[in-house]
Amino acid sequence: MSSTPLGPLMIDIAGTALSDLDRARLCHPLVGGMILFSRNFESPEQLARLTGQVHALHRPPLLIAIDHEGGRVQRCRDGFTRLPPMRRLGQEWDSDPTQAVTAARDLGYLLAAELRACGVDLSFTPVLDLDWEHSRVIGDRAFHRSPAAVVDLAKGLIDGLHSAGMAACGKHFPGHGWVEPDSHVDLPVDERRLEDMALDLEPYRRVRLDAVMPAHVIYRQVDERPAGFSPLWLRLLREELRFAGAIFSDDLSMAGAGFAGGPVERCAAAWQAGCDMLLLCNSPTAVDEVLHHWQAESDVLRAQRIESLVPRRESPDWSSLRREPAYLAGVAAAERLAV
Repeated sequence: MSSTPLGPLMIDIAGTALSDLDRARLCHPLVGGMILFSRNFESPEQLARLTGQVHALHRPPLLIAIDHEGGRVQRCRDGFTRLPPMRRLGQEWDSDPTQAVTAARDLGYLLAAELRACGVDLSFTPVLDLDWEHSRVIGDRAFHRSPAAVVDLAKGLIDGLHSAGMAACGKHFPGHGWVEPDSHVDLPVDERRLEDMALDLEPYRRVRLDAVMPAHVIYRQVDERPAGFSPLWLRLLREELRFAGAIFSDDLSMAGAGFAGGPVERCAAAWQAGCDMLLLCNSPTAVDEVLHHWQAESDVLRAQRIESLVPRRESPDWSSLRREPAYLAGVAAAERLAV
């Protein structure tokens, strides 16, 4: 078992258990985390075994993360509570803001508690993008079009995440809701000026976040580089918005990251721009290329930001979790808001 600071790469694996090749990659000094996908999940019991094996590889433990927001973005399903899309909370906020915020808090606890019971450290949530009704990829993942609603509901959800011992990662800075194209398959361009984006930035001004993920979107009036590769945008996040937490790149295998070149160039550009951890997913050949050819200068502060996201307290086991009043409240909220 290694005992070194966490590296700046977050990678994935192919299946539901670790292979020898997976172990070798995860133990590489450049690696500091693993991201899970639906293909890595069969049941809560299997997931707990897998995360236990991953955490045992390194001290401090590798950060295990997942995209588990609710609605169509929920990687773990069988045995987990089905979470509603966040738009349902926004719809409830229109008629009863207090009840909606309470439901957001209950759902945040439920989301985090089920994942933590299986050894998952972090979900990349909440989505803070405004629902401008333009984006194909955001859609009902967003809480609302109103920044006030997004702020209220995000704060509630984050309170629930924190109550379960999980950090919160807001995305996709500075806002992915205006552009129509999907950055998984395209490189969107937002032509608005910075002053025209004040509403999109409002959640980042008013919501306390532990981590942020920038968008693979070019905001041409500010910088010709996508936000996650832009020192200008990340400096604005750090200095003007006073964000001191961890910055994750979005997946550097996405089409929206092609701006920077090949895998090594993408990692170098995102790192130099100011991202603390770089996601490289669904491309084992790209992972191997980066592990063999990229060298990142050691940065203790960046490693500490990532290590701070690993939960410090034990989570309840699955059976005792199902008896907790906070968990039952979350299940009731999920069932009530189900579409």
